Amino acid sequence: MARWCYRHRLVVLLLWVGALFGLGFAATTAGTDYANVFSLPNTDSKRAYDQMEKAFPDSAGDTDTVVWKVDEGTVRDAAVRSRMRPVLDEIAGMKGVGQVAGPYEGKGGAAQVSRDGKIAYAQITFTEQANAVPKELVQDVVDLAEDAERAGLQVELGGQAIQRVQEPPTGLAEMVGILAAAVVLFFAFGSLFAMLLPIGIAIFGVGTGLFSTQLLSHATDIPDLAPLLATLIGLGVGIDYALFIVTRHRRGILRGLAPEESAVVALNTSGRAVLFAGGTVCIALAGMLVTNLRFLDGVVIGTSLTVVFSVLAATTLLPALLGLLGTRVLSRRQRRGLAARGPEPERASGAAARWSTTVQRRPRTIAAIALAVMAVLAIPVLSLRLGATDQGNDDSTTTTRQAYDLLAEGFGPGFNGPLQVVATGGDTDALVKGIKGTAGVARAAALPSAHGVTVIQVVPTTSPQSVETDRLIDTLRDRVIPEAGVPANVGGVTAVSKDFAAITGDRLPWFVATIIGLGFLLLLVAFRSLVVPLTAAVMNLIAAAASFGVLVAVFQWGWGLDLLSLGKEGPINAFLPVIMLSLLFGLSMDYQVFLVSRMHEEWVHTKDNARAVRVGLAETGRVINSAALIMVCVFLAFVLSGDSGAAMAGVGLAAAVALDAFILRTALVPAAMHLLGDSNWWLPAGLEKRLPHLAVEPAEEPSKDAPSARGGASAVHGFVRDAEGEAVDGAVLTLLSKGGRQLDRVTSLADGSYIVSVPAPGTYLLSATARSYGARVRHVEVTDEPLVHDVELAEGEVDADAVN
Repeated sequence: MARWCYRHRLVVLLLWVGALFGLGFAATTAGTDYANVFSLPNTDSKRAYDQMEKAFPDSAGDTDTVVWKVDEGTVRDAAVRSRMRPVLDEIAGMKGVGQVAGPYEGKGGAAQVSRDGKIAYAQITFTEQANAVPKELVQDVVDLAEDAERAGLQVELGGQAIQRVQEPPTGLAEMVGILAAAVVLFFAFGSLFAMLLPIGIAIFGVGTGLFSTQLLSHATDIPDLAPLLATLIGLGVGIDYALFIVTRHRRGILRGLAPEESAVVALNTSGRAVLFAGGTVCIALAGMLVTNLRFLDGVVIGTSLTVVFSVLAATTLLPALLGLLGTRVLSRRQRRGLAARGPEPERASGAAARWSTTVQRRPRTIAAIALAVMAVLAIPVLSLRLGATDQGNDDSTTTTRQAYDLLAEGFGPGFNGPLQVVATGGDTDALVKGIKGTAGVARAAALPSAHGVTVIQVVPTTSPQSVETDRLIDTLRDRVIPEAGVPANVGGVTAVSKDFAAITGDRLPWFVATIIGLGFLLLLVAFRSLVVPLTAAVMNLIAAAASFGVLVAVFQWGWGLDLLSLGKEGPINAFLPVIMLSLLFGLSMDYQVFLVSRMHEEWVHTKDNARAVRVGLAETGRVINSAALIMVCVFLAFVLSGDSGAAMAGVGLAAAVALDAFILRTALVPAAMHLLGDSNWWLPAGLEKRLPHLAVEPAEEPSKDAPSARGGASAVHGFVRDAEGEAVDGAVLTLLSKGGRQLDRVTSLADGSYIVSVPAPGTYLLSATARSYGARVRHVEVTDEPLVHDVELAEGEVDADAVN
């Protein structure tokens, strides 16, 4: 496939450009239809919502608030009235505004003025939900209200629609993340064209994924958070996957391979690992379905689709682009060196090689330090509290945060998150009286009944995010409502958030067990070891604990929030653990695959664990760290998105990837593998026979274009198959001199491939043995060029040459 894409590069490029622009045109024409569907079956808040929807079907429009405060006098003064009333009337006359309920109208208006008369508010009800209200209309409302400000009169606005217009320009976070990634890539490659390749692949993968998600939003419920998270994960994996393949391709050219052969080898090695890694990310994302929360179904669709398109772009579009660039993927200095000195065998050197040697020499010390760092960072996770952020967590400079604070100041902290007790019969007066007498209730009032349903508005004395408000909800449900003998349910945004957090917390262990179990099975099949996947599972749990510890310290304890301009501390969004753990396990599995696949390849050839771990870390450590640095840049850029959920996810994932790559994969994992020794690769014989064979990253096959190594050395390579043509895994191939001295000994890989080193041209003996098969020995005549020699083994048959 890689060779076809390389040779038909213009066709492949045109197909991808056509797909991107075609999907973009269709998505732009169709528009978006994102829907935030919180389905919490069998919860008290869901039953309250269902009753309200039946009784009040017309209350569908988004309600936002205009709040104003005077420094002197009261809001009832003629000067304030004459300034605010025309503004509210003009807003009410705008197309798209259903009604405006102000403090200067009707009997209920008096309740919209604080007791001291300093603060008042008006409610603006739009005809559409917040996502459907045109931004131009909302901006006009904001501009008109803010124009009423003067010295001594402060005017602020709050609500979902208002929040949308104060967000930074769409695409700002993505652009900052791409620019930061470009800087890292340029320093890593030293070539402008090589830098542009991963970015181009990410843009095509994310673009096609987002446009497809936008079209799918018309067919299924996809939340508006899905495209943001899809962009976040798509940019990260798209750049990383292309980085791994381009790095392997550049290495092949420097070793003397022709550009086409180098691209084919890169796709057949690193490309396979990319396919496997992309599959693990999608499986980890699909683990969110275990929670049975409909809100997350659309997130799974959007993020998985973007990952799939990113993998497709990396395995089809990238070889086409490599064909267009040729040797220009190398820097000018590298091209001049290749022309002057010729190809040189690659040797792991530099900081990565020195660090790998250090880990081998002091595995206990490095493991102890790494574990201590992760343990300290994980301490805050013990105080993790799930909930929901609101506009009280916005930055203090935003109008939504200031409106929130003004309402809390004038009407009490619970005013921003009232509870709705929905009664469907019985003595509601007794229920209202019981609620009013409950500790933690500031006030309670029954609204006019409709269709036998009465809604009692309950304002707590504490803020929506406080623990005391959660306890009040439990008290109303467990004691007050049963004592009144009235069939009623407690609903409202605050109650929904509490129920959502409770359900997420209950289902989180099942979710974690599912994705860790699936990851364990995948690595078990890929590396044919029990210890490697077990180590990976433990490391994933350590990374999750430490990254959530960082998240709690920043967003729940407030450490560094002012420095990052991320608003006010509060609980961790209830949906974030599920999303973060999915992405974290998927991404950490990527690094585990790229690291251990190289170690496994070396182990298969040498059976020397210390060498396998040292070489694997030395050769992959630099590229893993570069990839992680790119991920960190992309994720941190989403702090600029203006969405608190995306900012929280960005910081959490950046911390998770940094800790996973820089501490776990390059320190703790190799140190632990050195300490475990050969037991890393242990697999019971019975399990070995039953497991299917999966070649994640087969050994590179030397090309006919590759020059021989220095000193006349060459190689014999090929495949070991049985009489039916099936690959024989685990066959032992030994190269012997004429006198019977062993020169090299290797074991065939899962696809049957092998490669043995030959010291110099001449005649040698090549023996092949495998369990349940007869032995085979053949003379091989090796020249300066690598020799291709396939071996066929027959069951139970002994070769005469083998006896001799």
